[in-house]
Amino acid sequence: MHNIRIIARLDIKGDKVVKGINLEGIRKIGNPKEIALNYYTQGIDEIIYMDVVASLYERNTITKFIKDAASKIFVPLTVGGGIRSLNDIRNVLNNGADKVAINTAAIKNPNFIKEASNAIGSQSIVVSIEAKKHTNYWEAYYDNGREKSGLDVINWAQKAQELGAGELLITSVDKEGLEKGMDIDLLVAIRDKIKIPIIFSGGVGNIEHVNETAPYADAIAVASLFHYNKEKINEFKKKLIKKGIEVRI
Repeated sequence: MHNIRIIARLDIKGDKVVKGINLEGIRKIGNPKEIALNYYTQGIDEIIYMDVVASLYERNTITKFIKDAASKIFVPLTVGGGIRSLNDIRNVLNNGADKVAINTAAIKNPNFIKEASNAIGSQSIVVSIEAKKHTNYWEAYYDNGREKSGLDVINWAQKAQELGAGELLITSVDKEGLEKGMDIDLLVAIRDKIKIPIIFSGGVGNIEHVNETAPYADAIAVASLFHYNKEKINEFKKKLIKKGIEVRI
């Protein structure tokens, strides 16, 4: 089995890390600097910072956290929320991020993916897809799960790959925050069509949930399980290794 990256996802609103259920009902968790540093010392592989209101208010306020984090945290940092232009991308990367995650801007202008990939390099471009299940398909949403795009998730994932995305961040909105398991059907359906790395997010509540998704995902993004101290990252990784899942210690 391939190596699985364990990623901490920090949803940011204002100056706080927050956590919701189905991307709604936000609850304050704590200080982004302290939480990120804590996860780094525990052995996290990567950190995703997602500004959950940036696209709604057409702003990007997360840069101030990144510069400080990059001076203390030496794992890859991905920043999402409010990334609307090449200048936004360069600003975030120049302040210490390794990758950017784009969703709203990509849906509104798919060629932005190609422009960003050509100008910056596909290794730094993550296309974020927020998926909600309907009767016989998944629809892509944007603005942190608030707005319908009308796009079929599988088709949109394929197009993002064709346009030059280096990685996909797939969030199951239906499962997000519930800690009751991930949407395996969604992941398998996307994996069947996608060759680039997939970060899967939404629903991790225990080791078994990661065990189920590991054959199909390249990375698992975790929030509640770590935010509420239900698992320490190094111990969590050791449990995964005992299950036969390859992770970095």
